[in-house]
Amino acid sequence: MSPDLQLPAADLADLDARFGVQRIAVGGGRVVAVRRMGQGLPVVCLHGIGSGSASWVEVAPLIAPQAELIAWDAPGYGDSTPLPMAEPRATDYAQRLAELLDALHIHRCVLVGHSLGALTAAAAAQPGGPLAGRIAQLLLISPARGYGAPDRAAQGAQVQAERLATLAELGIEGTARLRSGRLLSAHAPEAARLRVRWNMARLNEHGYRQAVALLCGDDLLAYLPPAVPVQVAVGELDVITPPAACAEVAAACGVPLQPIAQAGHASYVERPEAVSALLATCLDKAAR
Repeated sequence: MSPDLQLPAADLADLDARFGVQRIAVGGGRVVAVRRMGQGLPVVCLHGIGSGSASWVEVAPLIAPQAELIAWDAPGYGDSTPLPMAEPRATDYAQRLAELLDALHIHRCVLVGHSLGALTAAAAAQPGGPLAGRIAQLLLISPARGYGAPDRAAQGAQVQAERLATLAELGIEGTARLRSGRLLSAHAPEAARLRVRWNMARLNEHGYRQAVALLCGDDLLAYLPPAVPVQVAVGELDVITPPAACAEVAAACGVPLQPIAQAGHASYVERPEAVSALLATCLDKAAR
């Protein structure tokens, strides 16, 4: 990785010491890489298309006194085995998530989906979904709707072509330089910007291509409303999934949209205290 995209050695050592990667066998020779911190009711966190499990490192210690935060690397990300199909849908990712929870013997959890991770979370929590009976609370943060609905197909084809053209021209590292800045607001500290760039620069090309296919081929609204209690939140300065778009998702869930002040798309990296407060509310509700 180029020096401008690397984390300082001290930060990497701290990440490995506090929130190191574990590779969980889920059957059939497949593994899911996770990072874990804390004890108590599991809070399972699903990252977006340009991120990874390490992005939750600032949230994890804030909720560790109450719960165990488990952040996965989605299939095809980090050391996680990719899905077998070229163009997976949210239900395919949700099935791999179910396999992970089976392997970890998790029978009840809070499920958090950020951006594209919200599609997987919603598919898991839909009526009849593979995990609906195990999810005590669902939190969707800056959910990406996707372009799979018929009236969004042309836009989805354009987005897919643009994403893959950028990847072909610039590669993963160039894509990280081009796209990472839009994930944060002007209020974000430089340390958060570096973490976002580093996470994006570590993407695997195959896994990213599958995630682009998910984004452009599936529709979050098709899985809503979920079969479990849900909250929907968005950074008030999000330019990727702006508040107006997230308000449609909240309306489909029958809940009010919760703004996260002075935060962009990657709000949990930029404002971990605000996101941990949302998670504390979920945990309180789950306890009741």
